[in-house]
Amino acid sequence: MMKTLLRSIDMAFSMFSVIPMPIVEWKQENMKYMLCSLPLVGAVIGGCLYLWYLISGVLGFSQLLTAAGYTLIPVAISGGIHLDGFCDTVDAVSSHASPERKREILKDSHAGAFAIIWLCFYMIAYFALAGEAAGIVAGGTSEKAGSMGGNVILLVLIPMLSRAAGAFAGTAFPSSGKEGLLKSFRDGASKKAAVILIIWCVLLLVAMAFISPLCGALSAAAVVICAFSVRRMALREFGGMSGDIAGFLISVTELALLAALVLSEKLIA
Repeated sequence: MMKTLLRSIDMAFSMFSVIPMPIVEWKQENMKYMLCSLPLVGAVIGGCLYLWYLISGVLGFSQLLTAAGYTLIPVAISGGIHLDGFCDTVDAVSSHASPERKREILKDSHAGAFAIIWLCFYMIAYFALAGEAAGIVAGGTSEKAGSMGGNVILLVLIPMLSRAAGAFAGTAFPSSGKEGLLKSFRDGASKKAAVILIIWCVLLLVAMAFISPLCGALSAAAVVICAFSVRRMALREFGGMSGDIAGFLISVTELALLAALVLSEKLIA
């Protein structure tokens, strides 16, 4: 079992990050815990965000430069794979075509005009929220968060929670077809994968609530709203989930969680 787990973790990092990993054979047995391991990729991203926070403080970076790091680090480490799903999904939805044609657009490697427009919208919104978060993390308004360094921990947990939610949706929500990467991942996944991912989500939300009850509550609401809104959209527009739509969900959930962090601190202030 340990070998299977390690191979699954290896495959998760190979697929969902740019971190060099040993080559593992692409077969279902090695995918058993692959989706369950996706939050670990988020943990590495969170660790790099924390490192950037420390570097920014030591070198006295401006809030603008710090925010740029918070915005670019998740994209750099993930290789933009989830944003690729975001772009493909918004491109397909914006086509207003039939579900069959939308699924074809999802598979198209070319980026349409709507993908570029919505990607710009997303990155500007993320950068703006990251700027607010940079100020919050540098000097939290919450006495508990400030004394424990909790605000930066909340920031670190965001990429983990967004990936746990996206992996759960990819595992548990209805699929759009009989082909594609997500189908391969689902077929290879452990029958307990959805349960493991729910546990991931619950533990991360509990940790957030311990640091900041308001942020924990807003984050839980953000995860639920994003997950079930995307589920409804996926069923209506595509007939179910796909790998690209799971990437879309991870991207929008990460943005929503960042907004929850900012909003919770503004309400406390």
